[in-house]
Amino acid sequence: MALSRKIRIGLAEDNLEFCQILKEFLETNQDLQVVEVANDGVQTLEMIRTTNIDLLLLDMIMPKLDGIAVLERMKMMNNKPKIIILSAFGHEEMTRKAVNLGADYFIVKPFDLQILAQRIREICGVKSQVHINYPQKSLRQEAEAEQEVTDILQELKIPPHFKGYTYLRRAILLCIKEPVLVNEVTKKLYPRIAEEFNSTPNRVERSMRFAIETAWNRAEIEYLHQLMGPIVDERKGKPTNVGFIAKISDKIRINHKLRN
Repeated sequence: MALSRKIRIGLAEDNLEFCQILKEFLETNQDLQVVEVANDGVQTLEMIRTTNIDLLLLDMIMPKLDGIAVLERMKMMNNKPKIIILSAFGHEEMTRKAVNLGADYFIVKPFDLQILAQRIREICGVKSQVHINYPQKSLRQEAEAEQEVTDILQELKIPPHFKGYTYLRRAILLCIKEPVLVNEVTKKLYPRIAEEFNSTPNRVERSMRFAIETAWNRAEIEYLHQLMGPIVDERKGKPTNVGFIAKISDKIRINHKLRN
């Protein structure tokens, strides 16, 4: 779908505050337009039936009908829009089910709004307007990589509301795509994340450190050995931020054979 006009977006989200934030951000992009908002599953289905939209941003947890139920009913419709699932949970089975029901992409909260805007353009077949350019054919593979990062951090028992969780997740994803960032953590990686999340490099570094320390206090030692290998050594203590990010990003990049 190569569009010369604005991409018409339907937003299905029951958190009114987040919904407003998301709508306001998307509409700062000249090529994106939120044409209608729904706050429960029934309203979402009505919106799809009555409003011409190119893409639906669909929250998984909503009143009346959840995201899965909406997807099930959408399979019977004609002229279905593209679909990006928004979820606070990164369960593999839920992701698989949503994709099998027709979802084009699955993104776990919290997420970077600029990346969401980029994904919208890619899924709708529109040329990138930002500096990050991911080919259309790799979207599913990248979604799987993002899911794996989320699963690992959750298995390590790092609370998702920790800022360090968000920063580590973003850092790992960046280093999967750009491995050289591991060698320039202080000069490039921390400042880049700080700019994205309106923070400072020092706060990013400290928050990551606290999240890693939390993982080492909470996670099962067997899983740490399985995940990190020789880096888990009681004599050496916990890995550095760089060691942690490098190990996980390398593991996932090899698993998914992602290209730089």
